[in-house]
This record gives sequence, structure tokens and C-alpha cells, in this order.
Amino acid sequence: MSSRVEIIFHESKILQGNFLNDPHTRRVGVYLPDGYDEKKRYPSAYLLAGFTGRGTMMLNESAWDENIQQRLDRLIATKKIQPMIVVLPDFFTKYGGSQYINSEGTGRYEDYLIEELIPYVDAHYRTIPERERRGVAGKSSGGYGALMQAMRHPEMFGAVACHSGDMHFDLCYRPDFPPTLRSLKNFGGVEKFIETFRDLHPKKGDFHAILSTVGYAACYSPNVNSAWGFDLPFDIETGEWNDDVWARWKAWDPIELIPQYENALRSMQLLFLDCGLRDEFNLQFGARTFVARLKRAGIPYRHEEFDDGHFEIQYRYDVSLQAMSEVW
Repeated sequence: MSSRVEIIFHESKILQGNFLNDPHTRRVGVYLPDGYDEKKRYPSAYLLAGFTGRGTMMLNESAWDENIQQRLDRLIATKKIQPMIVVLPDFFTKYGGSQYINSEGTGRYEDYLIEELIPYVDAHYRTIPERERRGVAGKSSGGYGALMQAMRHPEMFGAVACHSGDMHFDLCYRPDFPPTLRSLKNFGGVEKFIETFRDLHPKKGDFHAILSTVGYAACYSPNVNSAWGFDLPFDIETGEWNDDVWARWKAWDPIELIPQYENALRSMQLLFLDCGLRDEFNLQFGARTFVARLKRAGIPYRHEEFDDGHFEIQYRYDVSLQAMSEVW
């Protein structure tokens, strides 16, 4: 016997007719541990991919690293973690990601996870369908999504791990705005960029700063009545700041949301955050700010830093999955 990954094509009613016309049928990976056919039930973890990623990409083979199935197999075989079912959802959008929240500008991805995908997995696989035996984890925008889901849905998740998650928006997002302003005209403006970016090659220079800004605006400041489907927090000609739009972004910043979700955070069996000391998006400072505010509120947490940047840090799942397994 050995582990296996089943790929399911999960049809969503909630995502039908979304603003970006993205597919409402989603390709989801489900990791089933060795011994699954022995009719036992298992805890479950939902691993959320970062911006421009989808869950099944974690199954890609690598020359120098393990994919997620190999990692889970090793961790279970060495008894670092207990056997578990691991779900690899697909929340990809036209712009690269949904931030795992509901937005008129992308779709109701939070509702999709909570109201459709989790109930489907619990109905079709032998999970232990209790929040105390269900966790959520992710890296980058996936880490952000994991933290948001744990805060907003403690009835569903009892453990959360956030690896280098988006937070402290003033430090992690605003540095992309000047290069976006500098280079938008080179791409023909916002509307032309949206029409053509998929076919542009090579995608280099300030391309990713623009794509990230557009993608996050669609999530945090949608405006489906505008030409683009979202509002930007600055004037694209002058760079003049729009405080009202930025306030809409900041309303989704985890460091600002602790008072609103204090009880949910306090209820977590595991609240784990980490970040590299050399994170290219300044997210180590967001994590430090978040845990400083947790500490002031008397909310238990586990926070680690490691000597690395933002990319190729899948090895940190060894730490978070073990911590999650220990509280189940």
C-alpha cells in the first residue's frame, strides 16, 4: 500500500457567473495517506497556494526538492506527523489569485471554500469532520488566505499556519505602486494591460508589480461599474493618493483585524506564523507586527523566523504540519 492523490473536478454553483468569467469547475487535489483504504478516519488540512498558483502545482516534480506528496509521505513514515488527508484547492483567477476572500471583482471564493468544497470533501472522504481536527495552511497569499479563513471561520478550522503571509499592507504592497506607475504606459495603460498581459513574453521588468497591483485591487477594492472592474489607490497619471480606496485595502489587512477577530484567534489550538529574515516583500515586519499585537491582546501564538527569503520555502511545511499534527 502507498499514498495516492486523487484529482477531482469539483463543480461550484457559487462561482458560476463570476465577474472575470473564470471556470466554475475547479481541479482539486486530495492526498490520501498510506492505509487510507483500511476504513479509518483522518484529520484534514487545506493547503492554500500563493498568488499565481493553484493547489495541484504543489504536486509538480522538482530536481532539488520534494513535491507535497513526497513530503507528506516522508513526514508520516518518520512519524513526524500523523496520517492525514490533505486538500489542494484551486482558487486561481484571471489575474492570478482570489486572496481566498469574496469580491465582486473576482468571485465568492471564501463562500466556495466554506459552503461547498469543505462539505464536499467531508461527504466524499473519511475525514474527521470537526474543527478540532481540521486545519488550514498556506504560503504568501496562501498564508494570508489561511489566516483570514481561521479568523473568519473558527467554526471550521481549529489550527492555522501562515507562512510569509501578506500583512502590513503599507510595507508589502505599496512598494509595487511606484513601478506600476512608471511602467503602465509601456503596457498601454490599465485596460490594454488587462487585455494583453496573458500573451506578453517575456513577462519581466515591472510586469509582476503591475499584475499584483491589478490582482489585489480586484480583490480588495472592486468596482464592477468601472472600466476595469476595480479602483486603484492612486491616480495613474499623477500618483496622487486616494485615501478612500486605500482604506478599503487596509480593511483586509490582518494586522488591523485582530480586535475584530480576537475571540476566533484565541480559540485556535494552533496559531502559527513564520517568515524569512530576508523576505523580498517585507513580510517579516508584518508578521512581527501581527504577533506583537497578539501578545498585547494575550492571544497565544507560535512565531518563528528563518534565514531565507520569500521563495522556495516549501520546506517550512515540515515545521507547520508537525505543529498542526501535535494538536490533533
